[in-house]
Amino acid sequence: MKKLLLLAAVALSFAAQAVTPDEILTKGGCLACHTKDKKVVGPSYKDVAVKYKGQDASVRLIEKVRKGGVGVYGPIPMPANAIEKISDADLKTAVDYILKL
Repeated sequence: MKKLLLLAAVALSFAAQAVTPDEILTKGGCLACHTKDKKVVGPSYKDVAVKYKGQDASVRLIEKVRKGGVGVYGPIPMPANAIEKISDADLKTAVDYILKL
């Protein structure tokens, strides 16, 4: 019985996790200000990818998402995003995906 409960708990934890970068971006609330192809409030993901093309920018962008910022793409600030909103692992997956667009 304990094994069955443990298996059920593990299965539920995997079911609750986002599995694709698009799901991570949706779950994290990123789509409120960004889209893949066009500027909304913030830059498009493709614009971000172009800006950082050829650079090892993953760590820098993860830090920007966590701390927030202003002035890179205009005067509208990007708010900080807490780990409760998007986990470190999901954030890394999302940023790596964006940089490959």
